[in-house]
Amino acid sequence: MADISVSRIEELLNERNYAVLKEEISDMNSADVAAAIDELYEDSFDEKAEFLMLYRLLPKDTAAEVFTFMNSDMQEYLINAFSDTELREVLSKSFIDDTVDMIEEMPANVVARILKNSSTGARKAINEILKYPRDSAGSIMTIEYVSIHKDMTVSEAFDKIRSVGVNKETIYTCYVTENRRLIGIVSVKDLFIADDDDIIGDIMETNIISVETTEDKENVAKMFRKYDFLAIPVVDKDYRLVGIVTFDDAMDVIEEEDSEDVSKMYAMTPMEDSYFRTSVFRHAMNRIVWLLILMIGMSVTGVITMRYKTAFSMMPILVAFMPMIMDTGGNCGSQSSTLIIRGMAVDEIHFTDFFKVIFKEFRISILISAVLAVVNGVRIYIMYGHNTTLSLAVAVSITATVVMSKLIGAALPMLAKKCRLDPAIMAAPLLATVIDMCSVMLYFTIASAMLGIYI
Repeated sequence: MADISVSRIEELLNERNYAVLKEEISDMNSADVAAAIDELYEDSFDEKAEFLMLYRLLPKDTAAEVFTFMNSDMQEYLINAFSDTELREVLSKSFIDDTVDMIEEMPANVVARILKNSSTGARKAINEILKYPRDSAGSIMTIEYVSIHKDMTVSEAFDKIRSVGVNKETIYTCYVTENRRLIGIVSVKDLFIADDDDIIGDIMETNIISVETTEDKENVAKMFRKYDFLAIPVVDKDYRLVGIVTFDDAMDVIEEEDSEDVSKMYAMTPMEDSYFRTSVFRHAMNRIVWLLILMIGMSVTGVITMRYKTAFSMMPILVAFMPMIMDTGGNCGSQSSTLIIRGMAVDEIHFTDFFKVIFKEFRISILISAVLAVVNGVRIYIMYGHNTTLSLAVAVSITATVVMSKLIGAALPMLAKKCRLDPAIMAAPLLATVIDMCSVMLYFTIASAMLGIYI
């Protein structure tokens, strides 16, 4: 399949060589076309007429598919530019779940136009899906699946797939229902290797893994990773099949959750749009709240430091080791919290493992702190006039800081999860701020005691 560069598309547009451009983009993958258009007009979206013309060069079937891959700004512009006939044509070729995703990003007047130009069945399905909570399995499912009856023969099942499959999002797994209740599943592979006159009820799989409509969509995405499914059936509380979640939708959820976790781990409010499509003001607002919280937290560290001013006025050299102690503590805590957060994300670690995790991190911290304490103790002894007491004070402080940091880094994400908070908020830099405060107190308390400085 051909793939042309954005510069090539731009060159052909500037030359007004539309015949060649149409031929070349027609051979591209739909997702690649959408990505190229996005890159081409991301920084110069005022060239809307040119963008619309480029879209209309695409074959009708390809255009509808490219439309679903576009970002919401471009989709909104196209919908406003489309005639009712064009909009109906695009919607008729779009899957219901893609249409729902689009509607959730659009202003009310655009949504009204989409619903107006959708078929009666599609409109009913869209409204049904929109009723579910935004983070539920029901909100990301599609109703476009193949259902068959247990009394059908394999030959009849293939006839059904051929007649309806073109309008379904996936045909690789068929769902066996009876009075709408899900009673079995059968893959196309099973159908191929069976005889034409075999009965579906005899070859279907009855040990079904499904999710309810209210199940959290993040948990659904984890099930794809665990079971390697292409699709998971979604049922209501009466076990009636209402839709399926497909692998591509699960991937979107994983990407969304990962982006959200990364934002929280670096003390930012998660963005709802891409970096370039988010305004400068929105970027600032997403970051300022956590920066204020962290700044106040660091001011507490300053207050703690001032409490020990007698110690560093009597022995100023103690101040030189503060950054090392604080950074070591922050790094150790971040290591532990990162591993614990990941373990919880992949369902390896649960709150019931709390004491098991703490004990393991304690043993790890003892080994790490022993190495760090010896290396720094020897270094300080050599560099600072063979002062044994000072070397020991810093070595013991490092040991206590590493152990404390590892335990806090392991405990806070698990406690956050128990309190129904996102464990990602307990990653750096919030964790580092907490550890800095504790490290300063530990360091000056231990150093003052060992050096005979009375506060």
